[in-house]
Amino acid sequence: MDSGLDTKDEKRLESVFVADVESAIDFRDKDEALRLVGLEKGSSFTEHDYNKVRRKLDFVITPLSAAVYCTQYLDKTALGYASIMGFPVTGQGYNLVSLSFYIGFLIWVFPSMYIAQRLRLGKYLGANIVVWGVVMMLHAIPESFGPFFGLRLLLGMLESCVAPILILIVSMFYRKDEQGSRMAWFYMMNGVAGIFGGFLAYGISFIPDRGFAPFKIIYLMLGAMAIAVGVAVLLWMPDSPARARFLSKDERITAIERIRDGQCGTENKRLKKEQVVEALLDVRTWLIVLATLLTNIPNGGLANFTNIIVKGFGYTTKQTLILSTPGGAIGVISAIVCGWYSDRANERMLPIVWSLIPTLAGAAMLVGLNGTSQKGALLFATWIVGTYGSSLAIIYAYNASNTSGHTKKVTVNALTLAAFCVANIVGTETFLPKDAPGYLPGKISILVLLSAQLVLCFIIRWTNLWMNRKKTRKLEEVKRQNGWSDDDVRRERERAAFSDMTDKQNLFFVYTA
Repeated sequence: MDSGLDTKDEKRLESVFVADVESAIDFRDKDEALRLVGLEKGSSFTEHDYNKVRRKLDFVITPLSAAVYCTQYLDKTALGYASIMGFPVTGQGYNLVSLSFYIGFLIWVFPSMYIAQRLRLGKYLGANIVVWGVVMMLHAIPESFGPFFGLRLLLGMLESCVAPILILIVSMFYRKDEQGSRMAWFYMMNGVAGIFGGFLAYGISFIPDRGFAPFKIIYLMLGAMAIAVGVAVLLWMPDSPARARFLSKDERITAIERIRDGQCGTENKRLKKEQVVEALLDVRTWLIVLATLLTNIPNGGLANFTNIIVKGFGYTTKQTLILSTPGGAIGVISAIVCGWYSDRANERMLPIVWSLIPTLAGAAMLVGLNGTSQKGALLFATWIVGTYGSSLAIIYAYNASNTSGHTKKVTVNALTLAAFCVANIVGTETFLPKDAPGYLPGKISILVLLSAQLVLCFIIRWTNLWMNRKKTRKLEEVKRQNGWSDDDVRRERERAAFSDMTDKQNLFFVYTA
């Protein structure tokens, strides 16, 4: 069988360490982890060893990732608060300023990810955060459409690296049955940011406007916060398990060995064109791209127009700001529950289905009660409609668990985030000024798109299960042809783990449905 390793790597040694055969291994073609561990396990580790390292990872990676995502969401959605706090651009101009973020994101997400592949992930991420903090603070200067459009465009470009890099970091440090909850832990910060941002904007709204509009204070404060988070990431976010400075050498080896069985690898600095091609020809790539489109077109409208919609129910500006916070709390709970269930049940698509049900109920209420005076019911609907947001966290976890080959992972993540951008651009245009204050077409689009997403989830789930059955049959056939024992299979599986093969090339890779 072609196990995906070059014949020169097929030398059988007991407890092979790369240091012993360094001259025989082309590190450019293999996973960076092989610089620290062997083709096969050279040491035995207990669950206690693994759990000890995992706790150290959780102590550093999780809070940093959460801070990054909270900062990103606050900065991205600051425009929503500014829209009712003296922001000088309104109407279609506001729509264009809103979507310019996603245009910048879309322009730069592919170049950014391929640059990140060549550099150290943590340092590249931290530098981008510091610069976007400066861009946020610059929002306090202009008074017209053009500069705001340009600043939001830059902000989108700088923030385009965040989710793809965090997905890569989680995939290289955590097992598959830990990834969903870790994605949820940082993704729930969208809800936390919604609560924090609502209270912050509410407090700032009491500051008298003496020639300095309240929205400018928001941009200055959030920009300073982003710079602080960026510095923390530069100092402490690890680039990879092999380069995690807060771990000892033995702990770095343990961190790598604990993910070996997942067959996802860590990283490879070389851009492999064949992996880009495979990603583009893999039907699963386009299914997840479609899923991202369907779940995020609603986000494009809701992220920037929810406060305007709520104010349209008859609430004052101050009431609107404070009434946005329960929706954030519901988002936090939804993300945590979906992430926990995703790992516990070893599922990715079913948690998305559960997260969409409250959203569909809320969207139906918004459509059915549109134009009525039932403010309480309409407000409740805007709160529960946000549970769909958890689906993006699970899509991130899906990519982390179901893609291997570093260049392929980078490509699939970039395509997913590009779809996220396109969806948000389209979503912004589903809430048009002519439809104010009810925005009925936008609300109907939520119902239609998320209903289609329910069906797509089951198609993706079936596809992965079918591919697993196909791989099982193939492995049995190869095992029989080569006369392999169970020990031979175990050894080949270990040797395949850090070969930087794609999920399709690696016979031992198992998809998570």
